[in-house]
Amino acid sequence: MDENIENYHQSLVSKDDKTICELLYLEICKGLPEAEHKIWHGHPVWFLDGNPIVGYSKQKAGLRLMFWSGADFEEPTLHKRGEKFKDASIFYTSVAEIYTEDLQRWLQKSKDIQWDYKNIVKRKGKLIRLK
Repeated sequence: MDENIENYHQSLVSKDDKTICELLYLEICKGLPEAEHKIWHGHPVWFLDGNPIVGYSKQKAGLRLMFWSGADFEEPTLHKRGEKFKDASIFYTSVAEIYTEDLQRWLQKSKDIQWDYKNIVKRKGKLIRLK
């Protein structure tokens, strides 16, 4: 595990949060073995060709798993959608809430359905679809 991501996990107060993060980390690495992963804007994020794909972060509602292009996955469980971009999220408060089959399906979709966040600044906030 990347040392910075391990430090992120260790910084979490709740044992449940740590357990959720450890499972998410393993499942994301399994589903996106070719992805680069690092701490980005303070939390773990995975990238394909420099484009952010998926990440998780601790928030008041729980552990948020966010897919940058998830609004187009047509997955009702990813129901927390961003207002400005194409992201979609789910919140976890217990490891028992994580269905790895769903997570692996979403990770597969994240390879095929991508919006170009890598160049969003260059395009002055305009997103274009990749693939």
